[in-house]
Amino acid sequence: MDSLMMHDALASYSGRRVFITGHTGFKGAWLTFLLKELGANVMGYSLDPATTPSHFDLLQLRYMIHHRSGDIRDADKLSREMQEFQPEFVFHLAAQALVKESYTHPAGTFDTNVMGSVNLLDSVRTCESVRSLVYITSDKCYENVEWVWGYRENDRLGGRDPYSASKGAAEIIFSSYARSYFSLRSNLAPLQPARVMLLEGGIGPQIELFQTVYDRYKIVLLLKYGTLMQLGLGSMS
Repeated sequence: MDSLMMHDALASYSGRRVFITGHTGFKGAWLTFLLKELGANVMGYSLDPATTPSHFDLLQLRYMIHHRSGDIRDADKLSREMQEFQPEFVFHLAAQALVKESYTHPAGTFDTNVMGSVNLLDSVRTCESVRSLVYITSDKCYENVEWVWGYRENDRLGGRDPYSASKGAAEIIFSSYARSYFSLRSNLAPLQPARVMLLEGGIGPQIELFQTVYDRYKIVLLLKYGTLMQLGLGSMS
């Protein structure tokens, strides 16, 4: 993508309504900050930050956006907030994101990552203002066969631990909604799940900050053009 296309993609968010779940997390906070810098009108829906301090609080994002404290497992509240805001773009990042935590609380992990995702997708289904959805899962959604190569888009979905299994399930649910509902809406751009790898540590040295910002811009560009990264659904067989 050349610099002119990138400029157009980023400029297109000025004044647009963007709804983000998980905006108090590490990645969500940076995405929220960048979208605000681009002039977007942002509503964030998430649990309170899990750490003190947090990027969300250090960036003072609660004073810059429409901040809503809520759980994606609360289907009625999630749908109500989305309907009231009438977003054009939706980013779904909220999740129980820790493998170790999933062993301790497997039911809660599946409830958040599976039913929480169902609630988000159903909220989008009933909100006619939504033009595009970026649905974040994880590279853990693939069946781990312990090989040395990286996983490909057509590799089998799976997961031996509860977290990985929940992310594989979330991919299948997305595919169902995309084909059963979203493909019938003429105002909705082509949709793709985005599988995000682990980002370790805080903002660290400047080079780490640059890489984090660059990764967030890639997601923003994906929302605009849909094909920046070739993201397909892995094999379910």
